[in-house]
Amino acid sequence: MDDLRRMSNEYMIKRSQIGSVQSPSQSPSTNGDKAVANRKSFGDVLQKVQSNQQVKFSKHALDRLNARQIDLTDSELTRINDAVEQADKKGVREALILMDDKIFIASVKNKTIITATTDAQLKENVFTNIDGAVII
Repeated sequence: MDDLRRMSNEYMIKRSQIGSVQSPSQSPSTNGDKAVANRKSFGDVLQKVQSNQQVKFSKHALDRLNARQIDLTDSELTRINDAVEQADKKGVREALILMDDKIFIASVKNKTIITATTDAQLKENVFTNIDGAVII
């Protein structure tokens, strides 16, 4: 159990580091787009998820979200949590989660998002070691 906890800690950003992770589109646009206004910074997303003891994002996943400028709304976070719960109920260990134009790989057992991408960046990519998929 200690090994699992240590491994989990190695891959997760510590709460004290969250403030330094910011999205390039942290402030809402001035064109009145409500969807953009509802988007959260990566630090906000991570704090909310960790405080709820729900799905966590690995450092690698946070790096991918930041590099690919993928922002998540509260609604999308809820959908991701629901998808991981569905996969867990079916006995899935590693899940591919397809949500709108976003794709996530999740370690269901650890309730951790391992990586993230968008459908525009998927050409000729191969995902391995996946034993289930959830389409939400």
